[in-house]
Amino acid sequence: MPIRPEWLPYYGPEWDQFSLQRKIEAGWKCEGSPQFPDCRAEHGQLHPFTGAKVVLTTAHLSHDTDYPKEPPTRETTAVWCQRCHCVYDAAFRARTRAATRRAALNNGDLFPTPHAPKESS
Repeated sequence: MPIRPEWLPYYGPEWDQFSLQRKIEAGWKCEGSPQFPDCRAEHGQLHPFTGAKVVLTTAHLSHDTDYPKEPPTRETTAVWCQRCHCVYDAAFRARTRAATRRAALNNGDLFPTPHAPKESS
């Protein structure tokens, strides 16, 4: 999934290399999240709980969008499977979706029309 433009400051040019290195250090296995501390789902394999193919991600542990844009570190990130990452980020994503909806409603473009209606003559 592409990174939204407003989030690009959190993913500098070193992000791809850093993310790859974190996954190598983790042995290409989920490090386990607070909700699922024993998860060790392996990248490319079927998840033992969900049955979906595992795609490891490198997650930011802080959702504080005001913190200084420091380079990522081992202490500020985690290597997680989709289940661990999605559950950890659920409340943050709900707040982000709500803010996006409010902004769209305030701008009058919650459901923008792709094309202007044709005028009849």
